[in-house]
Amino acid sequence: MRILLLSWEYPPLVYGGLGRHVHALAQAQAAAGHQVTVLTQTAAAAAPDEVVNGVRVVRVPPDPPFLDPFGAGGVDELLAWVLGLNHSLARSGLRLADEVRPQVVHAHDWMTTHAATTLKDALGLPMVATVHATEAGRHQGWLPGPTSRSIHTVEWWLTFEARRVITCSEHMRWEVTRLFELPADKVDVLPNGIDVDRWSVPAAARTAARTRYAGDGPLVVFAGRLEWEKGVHTLIEAMPRLRRRHPGLRLVVAGQGSKAAELADLARRTRVAGSLTFAGFLDGEQVAALLAAADIAVVPSRYEPFGLAALEAAAAGAPLVVGDTGGLREFVRPGVTGLLFEPGDAAGLADAVTTLLRDQVLVRRVVRAARETLRRDHTWASVAERTVAVYERAEREERALQAGFAARAERPLRVVVRDGNLLTGDSP
Repeated sequence: MRILLLSWEYPPLVYGGLGRHVHALAQAQAAAGHQVTVLTQTAAAAAPDEVVNGVRVVRVPPDPPFLDPFGAGGVDELLAWVLGLNHSLARSGLRLADEVRPQVVHAHDWMTTHAATTLKDALGLPMVATVHATEAGRHQGWLPGPTSRSIHTVEWWLTFEARRVITCSEHMRWEVTRLFELPADKVDVLPNGIDVDRWSVPAAARTAARTRYAGDGPLVVFAGRLEWEKGVHTLIEAMPRLRRRHPGLRLVVAGQGSKAAELADLARRTRVAGSLTFAGFLDGEQVAALLAAADIAVVPSRYEPFGLAALEAAAAGAPLVVGDTGGLREFVRPGVTGLLFEPGDAAGLADAVTTLLRDQVLVRRVVRAARETLRRDHTWASVAERTVAVYERAEREERALQAGFAARAERPLRVVVRDGNLLTGDSP
């Protein structure tokens, strides 16, 4: 199948789980024999048009206005930047169409909506949309300002224009059907995938990470974006309890985000800064080594459509403590593949971490069960195959819809005059 994927992030430019998802999906689809083209934004030191592991990646710079969506202007400049990017993506997609002849357009999240809709209309293609998260979900069910409300309308438009919608969990299917008033039958649930072998870490790398980050006590790790919905503040608030119970315990927070300074200030105010390392951005091998060295990996999210970070930690062999929310609860079964706590409950988080640190038999059991679940249910080959099946269904539905329009257009128009009024309608 000839597939055109639209994503605002793609390696080497990756901000979070979306970029890693699209990258792995594209490579798995190409490995299965499909012709895959990814259209994304330009990245420093990356070629504008190249083939990587069977995937053609076309990178384009956003059109003016030239803004930094994550700079000092913040969200006030985000929408203008997104529109400039979409204008560029749409023009490039139209130029590519004659060459790659796509059969389906697959848009990832709201930031590619305008380009994807333009391409599907201009080329007469079915569009599939993956909703990785929602603006309302990130803000615990409400829209705090005009930017959030604007993003929400674009998300609605994306799901309306798409022939099929994909979510990564049953929770997200519930969320998008409720928020955007979609029929449940329009939404397909496809979980995230992971390459378990890629997260297997040599003993020397694990030892080096442990030597660098751990002290005399247990090592607790968070790896992800430093944003409010990721709940890192709850983990820091749990640290005083954990330090009293487990002398020498250290926490490593790996990642970047808008809340980095706020979290560092919280660590100082709770007097745990000396037991906490903000490691900043780590590449894939560094994150894998850190997780493999961890005694516990915590995913304390308040909002989590799926929780790719949990899969990565489990693949690296770290026992999991996660917030009881969204897609996390669909992967982590309490006492089987990890432990849950109520999001925002620092005491509950500390209790769950303590339970695992004091029961190494339980630790070995949940680590083994989590990895078995990954190998059974979360291979990228399986996710790619199921995604292509969604494309094929979208194609069938699009053909049926267009055939219905054509049949109606070919039927003669019946004209009736009744009581001096001109009435029209399809002839029987």
